[in-house]
Amino acid sequence: MTWQNGSPELADFERTLGVVHQVTRKTPLESSRYLAELLDVPNVFLKCENLQRTGAYKLRGAYNRLSQLTAEERARGVVAASAGNHAQGVAYAARELGITATIFMPLGVALPKLQATRGYGANVELVGQTFDATNAAAQAFVKKQGAIFIPPFDDPAVVEGQGTVALEMLELEPEIENIVVPIGGGGLIAGIAVAAKKWAAEHGRQMRVIGVQAENAAPYPVSLKAGEPVTIETRPTIADGIAVARPGSLNFGLIRDYVDEVVTVSDDDIARAIVMLIERTKLVVEPAGAAGVAAMLAGKIKVTGKTATILSGGNIDPLLLQRVIGHGLAASKRYLKLRILLPDVPGQLVRTATIVAEHNANVVEVLHTRHATELPISEVELELHIETRGSDHGAEVVEALRAEGYSVRVGERY
Repeated sequence: MTWQNGSPELADFERTLGVVHQVTRKTPLESSRYLAELLDVPNVFLKCENLQRTGAYKLRGAYNRLSQLTAEERARGVVAASAGNHAQGVAYAARELGITATIFMPLGVALPKLQATRGYGANVELVGQTFDATNAAAQAFVKKQGAIFIPPFDDPAVVEGQGTVALEMLELEPEIENIVVPIGGGGLIAGIAVAAKKWAAEHGRQMRVIGVQAENAAPYPVSLKAGEPVTIETRPTIADGIAVARPGSLNFGLIRDYVDEVVTVSDDDIARAIVMLIERTKLVVEPAGAAGVAAMLAGKIKVTGKTATILSGGNIDPLLLQRVIGHGLAASKRYLKLRILLPDVPGQLVRTATIVAEHNANVVEVLHTRHATELPISEVELELHIETRGSDHGAEVVEALRAEGYSVRVGERY
């Protein structure tokens, strides 16, 4: 498939919407008063693709691509390489269309994602410690078996499928003026940006589209500045769903032409966003899917008018979620590690715990040592882990301890 004018038309997305609705849910568009007040805009909407079948928007593009295969191509089967949402999207779409799917996944893939992909009927091959090794194995399988490779983002049919998210949003809330989208390879934001801006032009409206990448894996800001796709060296990030080293070649041109701005967020920002979404909206969202909200909470988004973001996925390993919640609480100053020097005399531990309790904070862990070589002989170190209601409350507790004569450091060693 090629586009006549270098990009899909609004009619292409409208046609594709009818195709993907054969298997996808029209996910809800929830509002967040908390985020609206934070951004000082009339409303902020959350497009809940974390509630989509397979737990992510990826099913849209995968089903659209597979639905266009000829009978001969379907008989050859399809192949994908993925550690998560793309794998599940291809597996589900293939099952619905009666196509044999082989999915290559890295050896360290999270168990829930592996089980879900197999549960949708795909043959799963575990190969390689890195995605590059996994992808190489998938490509070798394609050459040997003649199967059809389904790319995760750099494909016209995939882009059109992902762009249907925008049409659903604008059908429910046509007054949206800004859309904030997580970016990995760029298939989702490319489709959304083109669909939303062409819809806006047809309706005499303005539309602003902002992309968000994890700062440890953000090739788009560098590439847009250079004017061409650039490969970067990525660093570890909890947002593995959007961790790519190079923009998609097809998507880069669309993003350059249709996306207004790309910002980055830290893992701390993302962890805070996941905690906020659980507490305020009761939604479980994976790190990549929380990137748009993270940018709002971190003050990276400056907009006016009604704003929406995509919660692009909810497939998070429970073990990772446990760690992320702890990290998010710490990043929000609601979980503090205090290091306190105490005189080595009886009653000091009880006294410090009493001060914490009097200020309505909760001690969750205590480490008391007198054997560290850097400590004076007459003193001991107390490490207190406490829960607070936020940064102001935490500062109140710390100042109360200092007012009683204690030397307190937050998260540091003497």
